[in-house]
Amino acid sequence: MSDADATVERALSLVEESFIAASGPGGQNVNKVATAVQLRLNVFALRLQPQVFTRLRSLAGSRMTSGGEIVLTARRFRTQEANRADARDRLAELIRKAHESPRKRAKTRLNRINKEARIKAKKSRGTVKANRGKIDW
Repeated sequence: MSDADATVERALSLVEESFIAASGPGGQNVNKVATAVQLRLNVFALRLQPQVFTRLRSLAGSRMTSGGEIVLTARRFRTQEANRADARDRLAELIRKAHESPRKRAKTRLNRINKEARIKAKKSRGTVKANRGKIDW
C-alpha cells in the first residue's frame, strides 16, 4: 500500500460528516430531506509530510479553513448515499493529487548558434528602442 492510499484510508476514518438541506430544484423533496453532505477533515490529524501538506493546502484553496480543516460539500445527487460517496471520492482524489510530486523542470539547453542569434536579436531591438526619444531640431 502506498503512502497516498494509507493517508486516504486514515483521512476517511477521521472525517466528520453532516447532512444539510440542499439548494436548487427538487420540489418538495429538497425541502423535506437533508441530502447534501458536508465533510470536515482536520488536516493536522493526518500528520502529513511538509511538502505534501503544502501541496494539499494549495490544491484545496478556499475549501481549507484557517484552522486547518478541509470542508467539502456534495449536493450533486438526490440521495444522501450518492452525495456521501461523491464527497468521499473527491476528498480521496484531493489527497492523492497532493501526494504526487511535481516533475522537475528540464533546463533549456541552447547551442552556441542559437545563443548568438538570440543576443543579436536583443541587441537590434535595443538599438531600435534607444533611437526612440526626443528629436533634436
